[in-house]
Amino acid sequence: MNEAHFAHSMGFPFEYIFIFLFIGLIVIYVWAGLSTSARKHLKTWPLYRYVLWILGVFSAAAAVVGPLAARAHSDFAVHMVGHLLLGMLAPLLFVLAAPMTLLLRTVSVAAARRISKLLRSWPVRIVHHPIVASFLNIGGLWVLYTTNLYEAMGENFLLHVLVHLHVFLAGYVFTASMIYIDPIAHRFSFIFRSIAFIFALAGHQILSKYIYAYPPNGVARTEAEAGGMIMYYGGDAIDLMIIFILCYQWFRETRPRSSIAVNQSG
Repeated sequence: MNEAHFAHSMGFPFEYIFIFLFIGLIVIYVWAGLSTSARKHLKTWPLYRYVLWILGVFSAAAAVVGPLAARAHSDFAVHMVGHLLLGMLAPLLFVLAAPMTLLLRTVSVAAARRISKLLRSWPVRIVHHPIVASFLNIGGLWVLYTTNLYEAMGENFLLHVLVHLHVFLAGYVFTASMIYIDPIAHRFSFIFRSIAFIFALAGHQILSKYIYAYPPNGVARTEAEAGGMIMYYGGDAIDLMIIFILCYQWFRETRPRSSIAVNQSG
């Protein structure tokens, strides 16, 4: 893909739209956190959640606008760095920032009830199922890199945007289905989520090796090898964070209650 051609197709207005969108996400989140913290009946929204949200926005923004995003159009290894930022790191940071919890304490009681009803609806429950979320996330990547889709999205701006949107949303839903930070309508056991995560992790690693051996259409072998290694080792680093959080939540929920009572009394 010719970088100059893509930049011309994308056009500066679209880049500005993305920049305003990311700035808006930060402004809205910070406003919601500060305004609800000022209410007497609510606790102060934690500072670390602001930090996580802002880092998540910067992570996603780096993959969509700026020099790294521009370079990713002509260098598959750089594209893979963007994939890790947009599809794995940003979703993890956003999930840890608990946006749904913040939304529920920001809106009115009636609106919160409607949102809760929506979260309990069957379409949301299906998409949020660990198995379905894994297929949407890892399966989507297999389709992207083992068909002509990767080459096609380099020639079509709308397709490019849709693929990136899917990568982010699928990454977010997958992460949210594995570690529970926001309210969940239907909770799956830690064992079930762990098994689903292991299969998803295996699918991601096998795909990275497949890319190493069989470059996607239009990608040079040296770039595919570099991209495959970035996907393999970079994905492992982010997956380790999810594993740690999942195990920590598992430990907290299953530790003996008597020890909790002793600690609280102490």
